[in-house]
Amino acid sequence: MPEPTANVRWHAPGLTRDERRARLGQRGATVWFTGLSGSGKSTVAAAVERALFDRGHHAYLLDGDNVRFGLNAGLGFSPEDRDENVRRLAEAAALFADAGLIALVSVISPYEVQRSAARTSHTSRSLDFVEVWVATPLAECERRDPKGLYRRARNGELPGFTGIDAPYEEPVGADLVLAREPAPLDELVGQVLDLLAARGVTAP
Repeated sequence: MPEPTANVRWHAPGLTRDERRARLGQRGATVWFTGLSGSGKSTVAAAVERALFDRGHHAYLLDGDNVRFGLNAGLGFSPEDRDENVRRLAEAAALFADAGLIALVSVISPYEVQRSAARTSHTSRSLDFVEVWVATPLAECERRDPKGLYRRARNGELPGFTGIDAPYEEPVGADLVLAREPAPLDELVGQVLDLLAARGVTAP
């Protein structure tokens, strides 16, 4: 339980986490997909969401781009705003997980400190957190360039672009690394589903 402040105190909920889990038939959790722009993390996350839904589970995708149309609409792309974007995503995902849903977060989150903070925001509340690194190499991401961002970054139009003139710190403690070599989408989805089952988030 958070420490009270001068003007804010934690209001105890009327439902327990176990009650929510029993009603939904699953453990709430967050699956955090990290990787370079164009790595395919949003594609994999969306396919995992569909697969979970088709199996009767309750999941919701929080995409790093999509939340900038609402929750994070006021944030830009300065280092500080990008940190805040990741922080808000982590907090929103933790609320979803606490409600018993499986939150699927797809966001570059290039720094280890960001990903570590996202994990801590869950583990400090005894919530499951799974980090999935979609480890597509930079050359392949740049070849795909689905949004034309790498081209613009190479032309100097997007200073501070991750992978070009800003670093991407490869995860050191990812729970799952999706293969660098091309693999069928259903195979990648299966790896994520197997991990969730092994963690007890979903039934085997």
